[in-house]
Parts: sequence; C-alpha cells; structure tokens
Amino acid sequence: MAGFGCCRRLFIFLCMLFFPPVILCAMDHEPMRPHVYTEGAVVDGWWMSEKLDGIRAYWDGRNLWSRNGTPFHPPEFFVAGLPPFAVEGELWAGRQSFEKTASMVMKQYPHEGWKDIRMGIFDLPGDPEPFRIRIGKAVAWFTENPSDSAFVIDQKPVKDTRHLAEELAFIEGMGGEGLIVRDPDALYEKGRSAQILKVKSSEDGEALVLAHVPGRGRNSGKMGSLFVRELESGKEFRIGSGFTDQNREQPPPVGSVITFQYYGRYDSGIPKFASFVRIRQDHGF
Repeated sequence: MAGFGCCRRLFIFLCMLFFPPVILCAMDHEPMRPHVYTEGAVVDGWWMSEKLDGIRAYWDGRNLWSRNGTPFHPPEFFVAGLPPFAVEGELWAGRQSFEKTASMVMKQYPHEGWKDIRMGIFDLPGDPEPFRIRIGKAVAWFTENPSDSAFVIDQKPVKDTRHLAEELAFIEGMGGEGLIVRDPDALYEKGRSAQILKVKSSEDGEALVLAHVPGRGRNSGKMGSLFVRELESGKEFRIGSGFTDQNREQPPPVGSVITFQYYGRYDSGIPKFASFVRIRQDHGF
C-alpha cells in the first residue's frame, strides 16, 4: 500500500508539472455555454454526451463554485475525490432528480447528503488545448485516481444526423434531458459558443414570474396561467399548461424564476406551446 501511495503522489506531481492547476477566481470565471442545435446543422465527427440535468459547478483545484461564483460547501470526503486542477461539470444525483440535487448542494454547510451527489465532468476551463486534449487530461487523471465523488462524462463521436437522433431518443427514453455535441478541436471560450450545441426534442428557457392570471371553469378559484418575462429575450407572455393541481393552488411566487419548455418560436419571438417545468430554485446561485 505504501508503494501505491508513492505512485499516486508521483502521478499527481506529474499532472501538476505538465498541466499545472488552473486556479480561477470565482468572479472572473465565465463559463462556456451552448447554442441550441437546429435541424440541418452539420455535426458529423463532433463528440456527443448526455446533458445531465443538474447544477453547474466548477472546481478551481481548491474550492467548488456555482456558475455565478457562489461557493458550495461540500464536505471534505467529496472534495478529496477531485483533482488538483480546474474542472467543470454538473453536480448530479441521477436522472429526473434536479430538485433533490438543488436541495442538497444549496445548503450553506457540509452535510452527509453529498454522498448522493457526484460531479459529472465535461471540461477543463482555462486550459488552452483543444477539447479532445482537455477532456483527455481529465480521463487520464480519473483513470489513475478513481473517485466516488466525480466521473468524466462519456463522449461518443457522431457518425451522422441519424446517429445523433438515435442517441437522443435513447437518452430521453431513459429519462435523460438530452445531448450536448461539441467540436473536439474547439478551444474553451467564454460565453455562448457555436462550437457546443444543446440537442433536445424540445427547447427550454427561464422566465421571471410577473403575475398570476386567475383561472376559469375547472380552475376557478385557482391560478389559471402565469404572466412571465423570458430572461434571455425579454419577451412577455402567458404560460397556462404543465401545472399540477397543487401548482395551481400554490403557484410559483411573483418574482420567482421558472424553467419552461417550448417548441420553436412565433415570428414575434414568443415561444410556441410554452409549458411550465419547475421553479428554478438555484437561480442566482
């Protein structure tokens, strides 16, 4: 066992020597974000991976931060499984478990609930190499240092459009959210990038709740729809579907942020067939 410990320390030393830790200031880090895949886009030869429905986070080699620069408070056993260099990914408790993940990681103190969370790693922010090299560094480190806290998300080459559609159907059939496709030769860049695309059967967005519109008929005495403002476009519209009876009796508060899904846009820019998904508990986190 002593020999194994020496080998592990040597491996970490070599990692830091050949690709030293990229220590990022939380306030300086702006993550790379995807555009939405559109039909006809050519992504043959790109790499695809499952889009995990979790809480985005980055590890700077010493501390764990939210996408907005707010510190997380994981226990020591969680961070002990993370590498000595910067990585970016999703804090995730499994498919269809966003609310559970958010409730766990947003607590302002370390707790045992982090045992149910893993960090699915998809990039190395700040590394100057192309994506295929960046992610390869993460794969090499975790192969040598298996972790209960983190894993590198699998990447598969896209053969053609049909292959992409088949993989999307498989992931969504398993309860997953969708896919991310990337140009493996792309460099990391801040903000939205055309070199990374989000692929889903439906699109999603976030909106600020401006008002509750009273219901009629079956929903008399309850909330009928939400009047909202989309955060990205500033468009204002109503969302009247996707709600449970409990949602209508206790609607998302005015001033809260929600996630909604839709299918394309009208010429006015307003989302088509918008429906409620959930309150965005982690907004601003």
